[in-house]
Amino acid sequence: MTAPLLAVRDLRVVFPTRAGLVRAVSDVSLEVAAGETLGIVGESGSGKSVSAQAMLGLLPLPGRVTGGEILWRGRPLGDAAGLRGREIACVFQDPMQSLNPLMTIGAQLVETLRHHHGLSRRAARDRAAELLAEVALSAPARRLDQYPHELSGGILQRVALALALACEPALLIADEPTTALDVTVQAEILDLLAGLQARRGLAVILITHDLGVVAGLCHRVAVMYAGRVVETGEIDALFANPAHPYTQGLLRATPGLDNRTERLVAIDGAPPSLRAPPAGCPFRPRCPIADAACLAPPPFAATDTGRAACWRAGAAAWAEVAP
Repeated sequence: MTAPLLAVRDLRVVFPTRAGLVRAVSDVSLEVAAGETLGIVGESGSGKSVSAQAMLGLLPLPGRVTGGEILWRGRPLGDAAGLRGREIACVFQDPMQSLNPLMTIGAQLVETLRHHHGLSRRAARDRAAELLAEVALSAPARRLDQYPHELSGGILQRVALALALACEPALLIADEPTTALDVTVQAEILDLLAGLQARRGLAVILITHDLGVVAGLCHRVAVMYAGRVVETGEIDALFANPAHPYTQGLLRATPGLDNRTERLVAIDGAPPSLRAPPAGCPFRPRCPIADAACLAPPPFAATDTGRAACWRAGAAAWAEVAP
């Protein structure tokens, strides 16, 4: 892989609460190269979105970064606000929350283009129409005069993509960009995202709980659990031979069109409290092959398909289930 565009090293994020300190992200390390798509997957509450918010400098209060470093093109990121929108763009789960309901679509695009590129109002409006056409919106000139409440969720997500791409960013962070959409529209947005990535040479960090989306779009994947990265690797190799029991469990709980005999198996239990996580491996209370060694924190070591934080990486954790 080429030198990373964005590299995160041992990132730690906490949220002080009245009940105690919530360690939302613990020692997370990630990297993405130019033109690459990295998928981040895991159950709700695993730290995926908080990690992205920390990268963007958008952590909600009282959250704060307590350790680690974030490097952009090999240098400390520093003030993320200076790069946000210009070199690093983001698309969130609910496009209605990303758009100002009191402004037309065109006004929001024009404002962004004028602020970052210094375009005249006329030039910015022409460029805004081009961006809407690039995200496959029909009648882009007419859309410019519409308000968010006049548009469907799928169209709004396309508008959010146009806004994110307005400043020609090098990296796009897409946080659950299709969750609020129906299945058909989800597929259209994902196809659009893949096409934009290929045409522009974008680096993409795709945050999702949908392993099928990751398999179809991503080059590499990072699996998160309880605020930690527990496994990383190239997408095809890791999905074919996952080393961490949690990754194995996620795949066993995912339906596939080519598998009609095996019953889906849920992972027993629930993710641990990040205010009082278990000693050693955080997955230990739910792991079917945990032993005494798991009472100590596992190393993040090389495996046949990447790296995994498990004392028994590669061991078969889940027995076959008869139909």
